[in-house]
Amino acid sequence: MNNVNPKKLLNSKWTAQTPQNKEKHFIVTEVEYNEDGEVCTCEIESVFSKRQEYIDWRELKDINLWKQGWLS
Repeated sequence: MNNVNPKKLLNSKWTAQTPQNKEKHFIVTEVEYNEDGEVCTCEIESVFSKRQEYIDWRELKDINLWKQGWLS
């Protein structure tokens, strides 16, 4: 399990374990919090294609899906 601090998500870098369409490296570009300080939305952007998508930030904890940082 990756240790993910919700308060440090913005601009964090991630590597997809199973890249699709040559999209391997991602950066968190947007994080919104509710009034309780919990993450409501998390948007990631592919460094390769600049495609953006919203994900459940808890998916980043899964080591089968993501690794922290940009790894080769």
